[in-house]
Amino acid sequence: MGGFKIPIITHEKGIATEGAGLQVCVLASGSSGNAIYVSDGESRLLVDAGLSGVEIQRRMAERGLDPAELTAIVVTHEHDDHIRGAGVLCRRFGLPVYTSRATGAAAAGRVKTVADHRYFEAGAAFTVGALSLRPFSTSHDAADPAGLVISGAGEKLGIATDLGVATAVVRTHLKGCGLLILEANHDPEMLMSGPYPWPLKQRVRGRAGHLSNEDCRDLIGELTHDGLRHVILAHLSEQNNTPEKAVRAVTPALGEGRTILSVAEQHRCGRIYRVTRQAAE
Repeated sequence: MGGFKIPIITHEKGIATEGAGLQVCVLASGSSGNAIYVSDGESRLLVDAGLSGVEIQRRMAERGLDPAELTAIVVTHEHDDHIRGAGVLCRRFGLPVYTSRATGAAAAGRVKTVADHRYFEAGAAFTVGALSLRPFSTSHDAADPAGLVISGAGEKLGIATDLGVATAVVRTHLKGCGLLILEANHDPEMLMSGPYPWPLKQRVRGRAGHLSNEDCRDLIGELTHDGLRHVILAHLSEQNNTPEKAVRAVTPALGEGRTILSVAEQHRCGRIYRVTRQAAE
C-alpha cells in the first residue's frame, strides 16, 4: 500500500527547493499574527497575512521564498492577527485576495483597497491554479470564519485554527489529510488561574473561542489514520499554554503510528515540510 512521507527540508538555511507534492511552511502562528505558505511548486498561496508586510517578506526570505512569486492570499477571517499585512502585500505584488463576502466586508476598513477581491463560500470548492481549496465553517467570534482543506499534487492539507469547538462539519472536512495544522490554544488550568479578566477567559473557553490542548487531542484522535504523516500544533497562547504542555496532552491521540508532531511558533517561522506520496517499500 502507498503512504505519505514528509521529509524536512535539510538545507542549512532552510531554503526551499522545488519538487513533487505540497510544500508547507508556517511563517507565524499565535495571537500576534498568523501566516502559512502553501505551494504545489506552481501555485503559491499565503493563507492569512497577520504580520506586517515587511515581516512576512522577511520570514519568507529566511526560507528562500519570494513573495513576488505568490499567486494569491487567502484570508480565513477578519481579525487583525490574520489580515494585518494582506492589504499591503496584495497592492505591492498585485495579488488577488480570497475571502468570504462577510469576511471581506468586515475586513474592508483594515485591508483598504484591494484591486482583485475574489469571494468564496463555505462548503464550495474553488481553485487557485492547480490547487483545490475547500473552505468550511468554523465556530469563532468573527463574521464568517473558515477552515481550509487544500489539495494538490495528489496530497491533502487541513488547516483549522481559531475555533471554539470542533463541529461535525470540521471533523468531516479534515478526514483523510496527510498533514494537519490544528489549534491547541490553551491549557485549561493555566487559563483559569492566569491573568486574563473573567470575560476574556469565558470567551477563550467558549464555543466561539479557541480549542484547548485536550480538545485538540480529541480531534486528532478522530482524524488519525495510516496516511496522517504530520500534525502541526498551532495558535498556542503565550500566556495560557506552553509547547511542552500541548505536546504532552496531544501525544496520546497519535498512538504508536509514524505521525510526526511539531509546534508552530509565534516569533519565528517554521521549517518547510514537503508532503509527498511514495510507493510501499
